[in-house]
Amino acid sequence: MAKGLIAIDLDGTALDSQQKISDRTKRALRDARASGYEVVIATGRPPRSSITYHRELGLDGPIVTFNGAFVHHENKPDFHYHVPLDRLKTLELLEECRRFRVHNIMMEIKDKFYVWKRDEITDFLSYGDTPAAIGSIEEQLSDHPTVLLVRTPLEYVHPFMQQVGQRFGKDVELRYWGDYFQVIEVKRSGISKVTGLSHIAQIMGITREQVIAFGDSANDLEMIEWAGLGVAMGNAPDELKKRADDVTETNEQDGVAAFLEKLIL
Repeated sequence: MAKGLIAIDLDGTALDSQQKISDRTKRALRDARASGYEVVIATGRPPRSSITYHRELGLDGPIVTFNGAFVHHENKPDFHYHVPLDRLKTLELLEECRRFRVHNIMMEIKDKFYVWKRDEITDFLSYGDTPAAIGSIEEQLSDHPTVLLVRTPLEYVHPFMQQVGQRFGKDVELRYWGDYFQVIEVKRSGISKVTGLSHIAQIMGITREQVIAFGDSANDLEMIEWAGLGVAMGNAPDELKKRADDVTETNEQDGVAAFLEKLIL
């Protein structure tokens, strides 16, 4: 049985500003696995943009993607765990999108990416892969979607979020990516990285007290608080540091490795 589980966020945590994992971090994670720990990536990214790092680290287990909404296992399809939006609710939500004359609508269903039309944002989010389909999202909605991404004019961001929040507040959660992207992420309510991690831990026979989690952002908060040992990166906001059990160095200073080196020794 594993000694415990180490959950690592990618952006701003295991990755540096160049989107690279340092040799030091790779070595520390390899040593942690050799000493009996399972290592799991827990990210807001989709499978297509996290699997490369998974392979680079030599991991052979599941990955928590979409901030907990989809657990993906490259070698064991039956290990997949999906907590999506409701399909019928999504159709209603798409009606709201049309009312606000949004620029674009994108949809993730597990490891497939669907777009209404291609633009610079869809090209960025495809991470080099060709979208599964291009065209009407309503016609492509054959299954319950993992995440819906809505790109709206800047002046409609807050009105759209307010309207959707009022109409679907109990069913969905909204997150605005910022003025550069002008993308609003819509996911099922109550989902966090803990959703996927707790599922994995249960299957592996690991308790939450045996989990060590590293993160740097607001979407890591639930994971940091849930884990037996929640570690905030030095580059994390103060609120996350206050809620964490410990704080390590920044991602540029190999904070994950710095903490694990002391732990393993």
